[in-house]
Amino acid sequence: MGEQLYPVAKAYLREPVAESLADVQRDLAELGLELKVFDGYRPYEVTERIWETYHNPDFLADPAEGSRHNRGCAVDVTLVDSASGEELPMPTGYDDFTEKAGHGYEDLPEEAKNNRDLLRDVMESHGFEALPTEWWHYDYVGWEQFEIMDLPLDGIPQTA
Repeated sequence: MGEQLYPVAKAYLREPVAESLADVQRDLAELGLELKVFDGYRPYEVTERIWETYHNPDFLADPAEGSRHNRGCAVDVTLVDSASGEELPMPTGYDDFTEKAGHGYEDLPEEAKNNRDLLRDVMESHGFEALPTEWWHYDYVGWEQFEIMDLPLDGIPQTA
């Protein structure tokens, strides 16, 4: 977007989503890896701003329906080497809206495909579903039970 969308550098999720993500983190720690979270809960007004700019239903949620991010049930993540703090090679950079970002895209270096597949395997083993067009985006299974929210990020109280 070329602009700051959030007033604070924090990611929030619904409690059961955050608990499942913590389980992912524990599994990755055994491999010397950890998650880097790019995005979690997204205020509805931010979804509207992004949609106005890109208006691409293959990669973005139509605000008329709301998104899983608006429900606090989607998370955008990548893998990081715990020792170096460096992100692992992935198919594309974050928020790359090309076919190369899709889970089915195969014309990639083996390392990037293996990392993408590892991320998907560990996320899905803890109750997340991959968005087919974005290697970084995962929806919590059962997201439908949560309502759309439009809370300001700088007004959400932090819990443990």
